[in-house]
Amino acid sequence: MPSACSRHRLAALWAAGAAVAGLLISDCLVSLRAEQRWRQGVFPVASFAGYTSHFGHRIGPGGASEPHYGLDIAAPMGSPIRNWWSGVVSEVINDEACGLGLVIQSGPYEHIYCHLSGTVVGGTYRSGPVALAAGQRLRGGQLIGHVGMSGRTTGPHLHWGIRHNGRWLNPGTILRAMASARSLPNSQARP
Repeated sequence: MPSACSRHRLAALWAAGAAVAGLLISDCLVSLRAEQRWRQGVFPVASFAGYTSHFGHRIGPGGASEPHYGLDIAAPMGSPIRNWWSGVVSEVINDEACGLGLVIQSGPYEHIYCHLSGTVVGGTYRSGPVALAAGQRLRGGQLIGHVGMSGRTTGPHLHWGIRHNGRWLNPGTILRAMASARSLPNSQARP
């Protein structure tokens, strides 16, 4: 996630030149390198049309407040969906809530994609040229499906959820971390 060590703070510490500042600079460099990881993330919808439902509590179709563990991203029917981060397909979903969906494991992160178009037969999700099953390795940015209206939905969109060590995260926070990392100068980018 974004750190408290901004480029300006790092420059001020460097200018100070003191031994203590050297230790703080070292801590900031470690933090900035961690931020660089977020550059690897890929926005999952190629044809973004807006956000239709936020992370957190919302009023559900029955009129009651319910938790919403993701971000709903509107896009035209059939729009390509890209994998947020490299990982392994851990589950193919076919249920009434998520509809057709995928769970992809990337280290301590699980990213969930719901309301996809296509079919699930014998544990394999298919949509156009895509055929995915549990255990399959994926690259970040790889085509993993298409926007649909499967499951509980009122219009074409992607429900995108992220868990870290089993705890739901706000995808909006992840997107801000990705944008922040991309705004850092390339000279600070280190693998």
